Amino acid sequence: MNDKRQDQLKQRLVELQQEHRDLDAAIRAMTDQPPFDQLQLQRLKKRKLQLKDDISRTQDMLYPDIIA
Repeated sequence: MNDKRQDQLKQRLVELQQEHRDLDAAIRAMTDQPPFDQLQLQRLKKRKLQLKDDISRTQDMLYPDIIA
């Protein structure tokens, strides 16, 4: 993988992690003040799981497992 591609992946990883943290904070804030929109909460949680998967895939591209 070339340096430019690796830098792009690192930047993407930072963005994904930030969005994941932001969603986590939004979910906490929403559930701390009932009543809250259950459908909106489900959407936020689903997006958070998608981000977790994207983070994992990006990390795997950046740091592949090398079997010794």
